[in-house]
Amino acid sequence: MSLLRALLGGPRPLRPAAQPADGLPPDDAVLLDAPDHRLGPALVAAALGDHVPAARLMAETRRCAEWDERDRYAVRLAAFAYSRDAWLTGWLAEAPGDPDALLVTAQLALRRAWESPARAERLHEIEPMIRAAAEAAPRDPVPWRLALDHARGTRTPHHVFAALWEQALRRSAHHFGCHLSALEYLSARWYGSHRTGFDFAEQAALDARPDSLIQALPLRAALAQMTMPGGDSARVPEDRIDAAADLAIRLSARHAAADPWPAELRNTLVYVLIGRERWAAALDQLRLIGPYATSFPWAGAGGDPLSRFLDARRRVRRALPGAAGRGVRTGRTWPPG
Repeated sequence: MSLLRALLGGPRPLRPAAQPADGLPPDDAVLLDAPDHRLGPALVAAALGDHVPAARLMAETRRCAEWDERDRYAVRLAAFAYSRDAWLTGWLAEAPGDPDALLVTAQLALRRAWESPARAERLHEIEPMIRAAAEAAPRDPVPWRLALDHARGTRTPHHVFAALWEQALRRSAHHFGCHLSALEYLSARWYGSHRTGFDFAEQAALDARPDSLIQALPLRAALAQMTMPGGDSARVPEDRIDAAADLAIRLSARHAAADPWPAELRNTLVYVLIGRERWAAALDQLRLIGPYATSFPWAGAGGDPLSRFLDARRRVRRALPGAAGRGVRTGRTWPPG
């Protein structure tokens, strides 16, 4: 889908498209990573070289302590600046001490460092940028999420990571981004195991509010186990994966249908439900997703994430209506390659 179409909002066909009998929007109406109504105008302005709407948006999230929204917007703004950063450079030049400009700049630098062939060296170089963002907004947990991601990439020892984690918790005990970063550190892919990650995620969800994004943390632990090859002896039994999906289904039900905000949660949930061959539940989530596909998790194995999302929808359609929700074998492997 075109960038401008995604930035300006949902799909606007010239004439009403035929709605398939399963209630899913047509393939050509699906958008990838569409911004919500707050972020969209900021991205449109940034495309025109104007940083002011982004600055206002980020200042509002900081003033209102909307830490999950602030984290997500910082990531999206930095992703936009990855290939066109003149607006961000101008913002920082105009307000060099602005905590919001410092945060987005640090997020962009972190992404570039992670993707660099000289990752370790680049990560060490940007540590002062993350520190500056944290010092500029002492109440903000988001710079500490950056610090946790940075620590994972620099092979920081457990006790140092734990000290950073404590600093994050002091600022927000239930910030999803910091919890997700800790889960990744504890995963089998990095410095822990599947069981360690699940234990952490399930305890965090138990301690969180029913409407908190942290309720989706066990789902992310389930995804990590499903997508990581190998015979880790600490893999958890499948009933814990199903329980993680059930918890995420309850969280999804607390959000409006066809809403960009919970789209990544629901896309991840569909991925896991297909892996568990829970076809009816996957179709329910696809209906709630509506036209809002997200790069995560479909980009995980490379390729075009939108095509992989649409392929997943077709797979669910093939499995239904004969599938009663679980146990119908399609003869294809999962995760998709």
